[in-house]
Amino acid sequence: MRASLLRNGKVLFGVVVLAFFVLLALLGPVLLSALGLDARANDISAIAAPPSAAHPLGTTQFGQDVLAQVIEGARGSMFVGFLGAAIGTAIAIVVGVPAGYFGGTTGNLLNFLTNIFLVMPVLPLIFVVAGYLQGTGLVMIAIIIGVFGWAGGARTLRAQAMSVRNRDFVQAMRMLGEPHRRLIFVEVLPHLYGWIASMFLGGLIGAVMAEAGLAFLGVSDSSAISWGTMIQAAQQQSAVLRGLWWWFVPPGLCIALVGTAAALINFGVDELANPKLRAASRRVAKRTASVRREAAVLEATGAERA
Repeated sequence: MRASLLRNGKVLFGVVVLAFFVLLALLGPVLLSALGLDARANDISAIAAPPSAAHPLGTTQFGQDVLAQVIEGARGSMFVGFLGAAIGTAIAIVVGVPAGYFGGTTGNLLNFLTNIFLVMPVLPLIFVVAGYLQGTGLVMIAIIIGVFGWAGGARTLRAQAMSVRNRDFVQAMRMLGEPHRRLIFVEVLPHLYGWIASMFLGGLIGAVMAEAGLAFLGVSDSSAISWGTMIQAAQQQSAVLRGLWWWFVPPGLCIALVGTAAALINFGVDELANPKLRAASRRVAKRTASVRREAAVLEATGAERA
């Protein structure tokens, strides 16, 4: 399974891009120290300077190096993305799996809780809660995103758990007197790993974009550096109108690349986990190869006649 994942072009590209940004976030301080860059230092001799040898990605209105801020911002954005996705996925598992496995009153109560969060306007609610809480740092932003972003995944896990609990092997283990704890964690949950992984990747994309959106709206820690705060600072200084594209394009491109990488991994895992998608992918590959062979034959025939 692992080898098949790496042979899939979508998964391989997504893993490489996502691993690059994860390493950039983890090794950012070391890299900045090696390059002699400081994300908060002001170079008054290069105010709003375009990309150059001294500043490969240019500088901001305040003379701060954009490359240094992109590297430093990777820590903040990836931290919020992974923490928010982990919290949301954990809550979805805790609520969704028992709701589907037990059913009855317990399942109805958990499903009612899920429905309440499902109909809430998540982004406006996150904005309101983050605005009222004191010290809305990156940790608090990630917690808020995770707490209010789990309902859709819990609904999916509930449906899948309801399907797995009625299978013959689960019914047989229940008749043998196996405790519910073992049935959930050993028999039911392993069949949901694909859905959980997909949910985590979706939560990662959503958390990174939500953090950027909150920072753009001004609900974030102004002292922290993230891709969202970079875009917000560029917007406040009218970087678009002034043509300072090097200020807002790099962080926006990083957010887009992280989202694309996570989506490609998700699509690749779906193809490997879903036999129908895998068969469809093979048919497309065979059809493409057949068309290429026919085109090559036609070209060779035309060359011989000429």
